[in-house]
Amino acid sequence: MTALVCAIIHSVKIHKKSSQARYRWLNKPVLSHLYDAWLIDRGSLTARLQRRYVNFAVKPVAMKYAKPIQDEVALFYLSGYKVALIREVLLMGNNQPVVFAHSVLPRASLRGEWGSLGKLGSKPLGAILFANPKVKRTPLSYKKLTPNHALYKQAALYLEQTPSYLWARRSIFSLNCANIMVTEVFLPHIITPIR
Repeated sequence: MTALVCAIIHSVKIHKKSSQARYRWLNKPVLSHLYDAWLIDRGSLTARLQRRYVNFAVKPVAMKYAKPIQDEVALFYLSGYKVALIREVLLMGNNQPVVFAHSVLPRASLRGEWGSLGKLGSKPLGAILFANPKVKRTPLSYKKLTPNHALYKQAALYLEQTPSYLWARRSIFSLNCANIMVTEVFLPHIITPIR
């Protein structure tokens, strides 16, 4: 199957499944106020954070094979029992966690050009994704995570005080027939003025 055919088929599949699986994810961040500029920016979040913070770092917190969250399973056409490589990192700005990033890398996507993604360590995933012009990205979707959401619970582990909600955005990056989902949970320090 050619890369173009694969990309077209995948685009249609993602669109059809997105309408079902995005039932709780929004097309636009509604009432996101101070987070709005961060949420809607389609450029590299890594590059933007590197420009904002003199001291930027990626701090790995988890890298394991596990079952994705249910709405992630639906978007990837994974069976409910299949596992994927889950990578979770904190993006640190001036030694404060500003973003909790959760990436889902299905086993099939860890072959070929993306074979090294499972070995990134403290290297930013965004730098790799945005460096390749062949990588395609689905539209961003947004969610106001409440304390009962799995991603809120994971992100809150790294906060001194837990807010009543956390804003998140996600999208799927595709290269040929390989797809990975990246979810970025924005932590309160990101809207704190830099001193």
